[in-house]
Amino acid sequence: MRRAGALLGLGLALLSGCKAPETPVPAGEPRYVVGEPYRLRDLWFYPREDFGLVETGLAAVASDARAGRRTANGEVHDPAALMAAHRTLQLPAVVTVTNLENGRSLAVRVNDRGPAEPGRVVALSRRAAELLGIAAGRPAQVRLAVEGDLSRRLAGGLPAPEGSRPAIAAAPAGAVERETLAPIAGARQAERVREGRGPLVQAASTGGERAAEPVVLAERVAQGPAMPGSLFVQGSSFTNRTAAARQAARLGGARVEPFGAARGQEWRVRLGPFATPAEADRALDGALRAGVSEARIIVD
Repeated sequence: MRRAGALLGLGLALLSGCKAPETPVPAGEPRYVVGEPYRLRDLWFYPREDFGLVETGLAAVASDARAGRRTANGEVHDPAALMAAHRTLQLPAVVTVTNLENGRSLAVRVNDRGPAEPGRVVALSRRAAELLGIAAGRPAQVRLAVEGDLSRRLAGGLPAPEGSRPAIAAAPAGAVERETLAPIAGARQAERVREGRGPLVQAASTGGERAAEPVVLAERVAQGPAMPGSLFVQGSSFTNRTAAARQAARLGGARVEPFGAARGQEWRVRLGPFATPAEADRALDGALRAGVSEARIIVD
């Protein structure tokens, strides 16, 4: 009996020392992707390259808080990293996000598709949202500006499906590039392409088709003035004022506004302003139900 008890005790000790192996985080296979048109919540989106995009809207915190899943371009989602999702930008891209409500600005790596909610222009990882002062469940007014040079350099070091690679000017190989964020512009300057230098970034050598190391964005937050704007729902833009007026009548209460140079003037359809994101969301839902699929929430 003593010998059996000893053997049993030894077996239990051995078992207690064995732990179930942890599920390893899959290795990322980053690639440059633009992608085909796709459908999300009954809306169609058309990805395209845009290295000069500047837009405003409402940001949300990505709902997926777990690390490990693959993003749309083959990277590994990490809520503790500076990552984001956009519905149409090329992947990956470096984008400076400015929280217009508190003036904080931060560079993030867009490497996934989303957000699914039509009234949100970008979904931020948990860490990016924390640094920008954006709480989960509370959308914030933001401005997005693509860092064109950094985004092209990032794309140039990744494999891509044939025919999807952008034209990229030759750049010096193998270096750590350090640059500072440009001054933060106000919400009413959102239509202008931002000038200035890009965010702090560590760029890998581009000697081969695939970058040896990923581009790493530093957690550097630039503080500027808070410049919140008003929320609007913007419909389509037209070269013909009569067509714009027809859409405005269909939406009910919408205005037709001219914009652009006099020679190439266009007209856009807008609803608002709205005092809260909830009001803007309701107006956006009505515009989408009326068949204006390109309607979106903007800040002005």
